[in-house]
Amino acid sequence: MIFDIAIFAIYVVLVFLVGLHFYRKNKTSDDYYVAGRNISSWHIGLSVVATDVGGGFSIGLGGLGFTMGLSGSWLLFTGLIGAWMAAVLLIPKVYALPGIKRLTTLPQIFEFFYGKQVAILAGLITTIGYLGFTSSQIIAGAKLASGTFVDFSFTHAVLVMGIVAIGYTILGGLKAVIYTDTFQWIILMAGLLFAGIPFAYNAIGGWDAINMTLDDDFLTLSNLTWKDLINWSVTIIPIWFVGMTLYQRIFASRGEKQAKKAWFIAGLFEWPMMAFLGVILGLFSRVAYEQGIFEVVGFAASTAMDPELGLPLLLRTVLPHGLMGLVLAAYFSAVMSTADSCLMACSGSFITDILRFKDEGSTAMDKKSLKASQAATLTLGVIALVIALFLENVLEAMLFSYAFMVSGLFVPIVGAFYWKKASKIGAFAAMITGGVVTTCLTLLNIKWFGLDPNLYGIICALIVFISFGLIKNVKNGYSN
Repeated sequence: MIFDIAIFAIYVVLVFLVGLHFYRKNKTSDDYYVAGRNISSWHIGLSVVATDVGGGFSIGLGGLGFTMGLSGSWLLFTGLIGAWMAAVLLIPKVYALPGIKRLTTLPQIFEFFYGKQVAILAGLITTIGYLGFTSSQIIAGAKLASGTFVDFSFTHAVLVMGIVAIGYTILGGLKAVIYTDTFQWIILMAGLLFAGIPFAYNAIGGWDAINMTLDDDFLTLSNLTWKDLINWSVTIIPIWFVGMTLYQRIFASRGEKQAKKAWFIAGLFEWPMMAFLGVILGLFSRVAYEQGIFEVVGFAASTAMDPELGLPLLLRTVLPHGLMGLVLAAYFSAVMSTADSCLMACSGSFITDILRFKDEGSTAMDKKSLKASQAATLTLGVIALVIALFLENVLEAMLFSYAFMVSGLFVPIVGAFYWKKASKIGAFAAMITGGVVTTCLTLLNIKWFGLDPNLYGIICALIVFISFGLIKNVKNGYSN
């Protein structure tokens, strides 16, 4: 166990050193938030998939594999569809905007089409949404650590995960995030393919044991309903059109061609690669649970257990010392790759679109803006850490954060690019309507016909958006 902790600690130190390296190179908030706009397709693509899947979906996919088997992989199929749709329909529109080299956030696009007030509202929605998403990643890391190390409580794990993620992000900025994402993703894939799956498969007794332990539904791709597909689709596909983490990487790319290539790369890594790795390990953890393998860590087959704890408990019980530390570092790297990106998105929108700090071209103002950006990252990171202490379910927290942003921002951004009658008041009203409807239905636990509240939020936002748009045409140009 000491050896595992030592390996994990070395990884954390290396992450901080990378952050410190780029801390010395960042000169402006533009460097900090869009990485100098000169990143290659492969780095962007791997960073996109590492951010989108990351630790939260890794742990969440494990939970789906535990509860429904291989069919849980369809969750990330919606990610592939969303990525490819964005490459074809969104990225060319973004690069056609005048002043693309001055943009650093999604709400600035709202400002171009709809004006300052709408941009501020979009900034608020983005900031709040990514606060929740950052918190969910801290929870994912905490569950992983507390489920793997016996004497590490969940609260202590939350604090450690939060401090590491916040500290590293403050130091490095987006360039550090993107380059380390590439390295972290390679670690995760190698850890799962060459350590996690082989050792787990052998420990549970192989294919015969899987067949004897689980119902046939766990081993098919049809163990889900059409409602599951609709709910996942309306929550995840639109995020590719409204995610600030994704827009930051569009702006960080060398050009339109490189950005589109990056999105195609990201889609393929999401499904089938990561989708099946995650649910297979979750399925293995269910077999281990049913076999009583988890009894040594206090979870008998007759004891109720959080499905999202299955995967970290599996790693803890089947991997030998030393190798467990490497795989834990792999999963922790996935958590970090999403947590730091989400915190960057939250900070970028807050500082640019709400506080409205901008680089002015002088060295003194650039330094002031950079310091303000780092201070915002610290403040928002602490808030996300506090929120994480009161949340329990990773996947639910992530999907709620997704839904909040999607229902408020999806209709206005698509309308801005594809509907000539889009209007400022329509966008503003749609953003409020979509967010409020989804939030209220979620808090009241209302799911009409078993469908996700986000669907109703989007529909209501669309009705409001079209209604106002038919009255007043869009006001073009950049409004201050």
